[in-house]
Amino acid sequence: MVRGGVILFAFALVAPPLAAAETMSFGDAVAQLANSCAAEIDANCRGVNLDSNRLKECLSRNQDVLSPQCKSDYLRSFDAIQKRIAARVAVANACMREIVKLCAGSTKETSKSIPCLTTTKGVGARCLQAMTEAGYR
Repeated sequence: MVRGGVILFAFALVAPPLAAAETMSFGDAVAQLANSCAAEIDANCRGVNLDSNRLKECLSRNQDVLSPQCKSDYLRSFDAIQKRIAARVAVANACMREIVKLCAGSTKETSKSIPCLTTTKGVGARCLQAMTEAGYR
Protein backbone atom coordinates (compact mmCIF):
# COMPACT_ATOMS: atom_id res chain seq x y z
CA MET A 1 0.00 0.00 0.00
CA VAL A 2 2.81 2.39 0.86
CA ARG A 3 4.63 1.56 -2.37
CA GLY A 4 1.49 2.41 -4.39
CA GLY A 5 1.20 5.74 -2.55
CA VAL A 6 4.83 6.56 -3.25
CA ILE A 7 4.43 5.70 -6.92
CA LEU A 8 1.28 7.82 -7.15
CA PHE A 9 3.04 10.72 -5.41
CA ALA A 10 6.02 10.44 -7.74
CA PHE A 11 3.69 10.39 -10.75
CA ALA A 12 1.88 13.46 -9.45
CA LEU A 13 5.18 15.32 -9.25
CA VAL A 14 6.10 14.38 -12.81
CA ALA A 15 2.65 14.77 -14.41
CA PRO A 16 2.42 18.60 -14.63
CA PRO A 17 5.53 18.98 -16.80
CA LEU A 18 4.33 16.14 -19.01
CA ALA A 19 0.93 17.76 -19.37
CA ALA A 20 2.34 21.13 -20.41
CA ALA A 21 2.22 21.52 -24.15
CA GLU A 22 5.55 22.27 -25.72
CA THR A 23 5.63 23.94 -29.07
CA MET A 24 8.45 24.15 -31.58
CA SER A 25 9.34 27.59 -32.88
CA PHE A 26 8.40 28.48 -36.42
CA GLY A 27 12.08 28.69 -37.33
CA ASP A 28 12.86 25.26 -35.89
CA ALA A 29 9.90 23.69 -37.71
CA VAL A 30 10.93 25.22 -41.02
CA ALA A 31 14.58 24.24 -40.46
CA GLN A 32 13.53 20.64 -39.77
CA LEU A 33 11.43 20.65 -42.93
CA ALA A 34 14.28 22.15 -44.98
CA ASN A 35 16.81 19.64 -43.64
CA SER A 36 14.59 16.64 -44.30
CA CYS A 37 12.71 17.60 -47.44
CA ALA A 38 14.73 20.19 -49.38
CA ALA A 39 15.45 17.87 -52.30
CA GLU A 40 11.85 16.63 -52.45
CA ILE A 41 10.44 20.15 -52.30
CA ASP A 42 12.81 21.26 -55.05
CA ALA A 43 12.03 18.26 -57.27
CA ASN A 44 8.29 17.88 -56.69
CA CYS A 45 6.93 21.19 -55.45
CA ARG A 46 8.70 23.69 -57.69
CA GLY A 47 6.45 26.66 -58.34
CA VAL A 48 4.23 25.95 -55.33
CA ASN A 49 3.61 28.94 -53.10
CA LEU A 50 5.52 28.09 -49.93
CA ASP A 51 2.73 28.71 -47.46
CA SER A 52 2.24 25.82 -45.08
CA ASN A 53 -1.06 24.55 -46.51
CA ARG A 54 0.01 24.39 -50.14
CA LEU A 55 3.41 22.91 -49.35
CA LYS A 56 1.87 20.27 -47.08
CA GLU A 57 -0.64 19.43 -49.81
CA CYS A 58 2.14 19.10 -52.39
CA LEU A 59 4.20 16.81 -50.16
CA SER A 60 1.11 14.73 -49.38
CA ARG A 61 0.37 14.30 -53.09
CA ASN A 62 3.95 13.17 -53.71
CA GLN A 63 4.34 10.78 -50.77
CA ASP A 64 5.35 7.92 -53.03
CA VAL A 65 8.61 9.69 -54.00
CA LEU A 66 9.51 11.16 -50.59
CA SER A 67 12.52 9.90 -48.69
CA PRO A 68 11.77 8.07 -45.44
CA GLN A 69 13.28 10.97 -43.46
CA CYS A 70 11.09 13.51 -45.22
CA LYS A 71 7.98 11.35 -44.74
CA SER A 72 8.57 11.14 -41.01
CA ASP A 73 9.48 14.80 -40.53
CA TYR A 74 7.17 16.81 -42.75
CA LEU A 75 3.97 15.98 -40.87
CA ARG A 76 5.72 16.64 -37.57
CA SER A 77 6.93 20.02 -38.86
CA PHE A 78 3.50 21.10 -40.06
CA ASP A 79 1.92 19.86 -36.84
CA ALA A 80 4.42 21.94 -34.85
CA ILE A 81 3.53 25.03 -36.90
CA GLN A 82 -0.19 24.50 -36.26
CA LYS A 83 0.42 23.99 -32.53
CA ARG A 84 2.42 27.22 -32.35
CA ILE A 85 -0.36 29.11 -34.15
CA ALA A 86 -2.96 27.66 -31.77
CA ALA A 87 -0.79 28.58 -28.78
CA ARG A 88 -0.54 32.17 -29.97
CA VAL A 89 -4.32 32.36 -30.36
CA ALA A 90 -4.73 30.95 -26.84
CA VAL A 91 -2.75 33.83 -25.31
CA ALA A 92 -5.73 36.16 -25.71
CA ASN A 93 -7.93 33.87 -23.62
CA ALA A 94 -5.32 33.00 -21.01
CA CYS A 95 -4.19 36.60 -20.55
CA MET A 96 -7.50 38.44 -20.89
CA ARG A 97 -7.42 39.92 -17.37
CA GLU A 98 -3.78 40.94 -17.61
CA ILE A 99 -4.18 42.50 -21.06
CA VAL A 100 -7.10 44.65 -19.92
CA LYS A 101 -6.11 45.48 -16.34
CA LEU A 102 -2.32 45.52 -16.34
CA CYS A 103 -1.61 46.62 -19.89
CA ALA A 104 -4.73 48.69 -20.70
CA GLY A 105 -5.02 46.79 -23.96
CA SER A 106 -7.62 44.95 -25.95
CA THR A 107 -7.84 41.19 -26.45
CA LYS A 108 -8.67 41.90 -30.09
CA GLU A 109 -5.13 43.21 -30.49
CA THR A 110 -3.24 40.82 -28.23
CA SER A 111 0.03 41.17 -30.12
CA LYS A 112 0.23 44.86 -29.14
CA SER A 113 0.07 43.85 -25.44
CA ILE A 114 2.81 41.20 -25.57
CA PRO A 115 5.69 43.60 -24.76
CA CYS A 116 3.73 44.83 -21.75
CA LEU A 117 2.84 41.31 -20.60
CA THR A 118 6.44 40.13 -20.76
CA THR A 119 7.74 42.99 -18.61
CA THR A 120 4.90 43.69 -16.16
CA LYS A 121 4.80 42.21 -12.66
CA GLY A 122 1.64 40.50 -11.49
CA VAL A 123 0.99 38.44 -14.61
CA GLY A 124 -0.70 35.16 -13.65
CA ALA A 125 0.85 31.71 -14.03
CA ARG A 126 -1.72 30.66 -16.64
CA CYS A 127 -0.90 33.68 -18.78
CA LEU A 128 2.85 33.15 -18.37
CA GLN A 129 2.49 29.51 -19.43
CA ALA A 130 0.44 30.51 -22.48
CA MET A 131 3.07 33.07 -23.49
CA THR A 132 5.83 30.48 -23.08
CA GLU A 133 3.98 27.95 -25.26
CA ALA A 134 3.37 30.66 -27.86
CA GLY A 135 7.08 31.51 -27.96
CA TYR A 136 6.73 35.02 -26.61
CA ARG A 137 8.98 34.32 -23.60
